[in-house]
Amino acid sequence: HYDTKIPGKMFLKQDSHLAISGSVKARGGIYEVLKHAEDLALEHGMLRKDDDYSVFASDEFKEFFSKFKIQVGSTGNLGMSIGIMSAALGFHVIVHMSADAKQWKKDLLRQRGAEVVEYADDYSKAVEVGRKNSDADPNSYFVDDENSVTLFLGYAVAAKRIVKQFAEKNIIVDAEHPLFVYIPCGVGGAPGGVAFGFKKLFGDNVHVFFTEPTQAPCMLVGMASGLQNKVCVKDFGLSGLTHADGLAVGRPSGFVGGVMEHLLSGEMSLEDYHIYDLMRDLVATEDIFIEPSACASFWGPIMLKDEKVQVYIKKMGLEDKMANATHIPWATGGSLVPQDIREEYMHTHLK
Repeated sequence: HYDTKIPGKMFLKQDSHLAISGSVKARGGIYEVLKHAEDLALEHGMLRKDDDYSVFASDEFKEFFSKFKIQVGSTGNLGMSIGIMSAALGFHVIVHMSADAKQWKKDLLRQRGAEVVEYADDYSKAVEVGRKNSDADPNSYFVDDENSVTLFLGYAVAAKRIVKQFAEKNIIVDAEHPLFVYIPCGVGGAPGGVAFGFKKLFGDNVHVFFTEPTQAPCMLVGMASGLQNKVCVKDFGLSGLTHADGLAVGRPSGFVGGVMEHLLSGEMSLEDYHIYDLMRDLVATEDIFIEPSACASFWGPIMLKDEKVQVYIKKMGLEDKMANATHIPWATGGSLVPQDIREEYMHTHLK
């Protein structure tokens, strides 16, 4: 399908296989749930900072946490991360899911003990109602993918973790060895956090690109217009509908857009049919399965030959350094996809 010769080396970052929730959302989501649990336990005198935190797994703590609610709005993976972790600790967790969320994700959450509220509307509506319900209840805590600094910092740790992997693989990142990272983007929290971490560690030697569906490129319209979250994809006549459920967001995070303004190298968008083709190619060539949304990351390396990207490479003085470059498409999720759904995806052809 895609006969692109990529200069340098390419590695797949498999956040699709992270423990517990099988997605990049494990990084921020689980961190925020644990931090909230810690705050509650400290506040109620049930824990001291030097205690062994494994007490969280005890029946006493489960009973304590069951008095509190955690709520979140999601198109899929953040809901899975927050839902599975909160339920495991004993919280009453409510996941507000938009119309784009896959049925198997809702089923899995219910199976793990989370309450799932479904909306016929999009992501923004699920977040709006979830936030409103949570704010009205003093015992409820809302995990806000658009504005949470805790979530953002949880994602940022990804860059710190990768340093060890780079050392193991003898990957050098410096002025002569540029690093390119390609991350699928929905509302922006996870990709923004990961990008922030990379820029903090590698500065000008790392070039981060976000990839989005052509019908729901919310971060692209927010940043390109300068209007951030004051603008929505529908304002540009786009439908906001996409098979890439985790990326089905119409309005970006204003907080993330503001932070990314001077950090992001660029944005790329792709039509939906590519995500299934790329997914099949990855299974056929590497025997690795990641969910369709995550396959949008491969659009980054494919777009290297695009003239606008070539202009960027020239502008950054990287032309003679590309042979030493390292490229990392970020696999954002997939290991929890049930076998029957994988089969269904494998036979989905949109064009």
